[in-house]
Amino acid sequence: MNNRCAEIQTPRRREGVMGIEDLFAFDEIIDTRSPAEYAEDHAPGAINLPVLDNAERARIGTLHKQSSAFDAKKAGAALVSRNIAHHLETHFADKPKSYRPLIYCWRGGNRSGAMTTVLRAIGWQAAQLEGGYKAYRRHVIDELERLPGRFDFRVVCGPTGVGKSRFLRALRQIGAQVLDLEDLAAHMGSVLGAYPDRPQPAQKGFESGVWDALRRFDPARPVFVESESKKIGNLQTPEALLARMRDSVCLNLNADIPVRVEILRGEYAHFLADPDALGHKLDCLLEIQGRARIESWKALAHAGQWDELVAELLIKHYDPAYTRSLGRNFTQAINAETLTLDSASEETMRELAKQIGHGA
Repeated sequence: MNNRCAEIQTPRRREGVMGIEDLFAFDEIIDTRSPAEYAEDHAPGAINLPVLDNAERARIGTLHKQSSAFDAKKAGAALVSRNIAHHLETHFADKPKSYRPLIYCWRGGNRSGAMTTVLRAIGWQAAQLEGGYKAYRRHVIDELERLPGRFDFRVVCGPTGVGKSRFLRALRQIGAQVLDLEDLAAHMGSVLGAYPDRPQPAQKGFESGVWDALRRFDPARPVFVESESKKIGNLQTPEALLARMRDSVCLNLNADIPVRVEILRGEYAHFLADPDALGHKLDCLLEIQGRARIESWKALAHAGQWDELVAELLIKHYDPAYTRSLGRNFTQAINAETLTLDSASEETMRELAKQIGHGA
């Protein structure tokens, strides 16, 4: 009797519907939402096969508000049918009978349901993600609260230009676990830190990237991460992760000014070719540094005196700011082990990484 009651009370998914725990158990993940929705965020590895494009989705939404749900569904069905037919003739044309895709839309409703129904009618074992993107997003938020506490982070500290990102890459190359938040955020964290060839993702997309990285790590091994602040460019570092990092063991990188200047000249090479763009960024520091100093830095840029300019930026702006931030946020760095970088070469960085990363 008790077993029967338990069976009755346990909700069962209908055929062809899968939960978030099955997200990566399929040959392909298909996001049927509009390109704009997909661009903001999507499940890791998902491809976008919209059943309504941006304009079509807006049009159906307007029809729903101004006319009726019936008229919107009737017009939407025609558009969805056409778009699914196009995908069948293109993306699905060469898929074998054994192909198993997982399909989702906003809430696991009409858009993903329509594609799943068609693909299953053809004979593919297509499945629909229960709850759609909304369920996925809830899962990411919950996991970003839970996962950071499982890991032993080693926080790489050091002033601007010491090569923290290069050190993380060197650690990854020798097999260490690395969470590169700046790469995920497409930003180096400072006022000059925007990537020249890659815009920052949306906040939701950044959080998906962080979750995807964390879920792959082995809790039995340390995870190396840079001493980031609360914001990386325009993005917020997840709070639970930041709190865990600030309580973690630190490791300091150090280098003399000439070495740091050489590293920064490589990382900010795009500014060397465009002094005006650099000047525009430097204007963001007017309130802190004053007009006279900013104009003197712009003059050095236009004169091509890059080493002098970078050295001044480090000594007069970045180093004082770093010292203040470190004292507030990563107090364990004060007495932490320090590695000294005596050259800007990749070989030197690899050797330092080997000192720390082997066996980690």
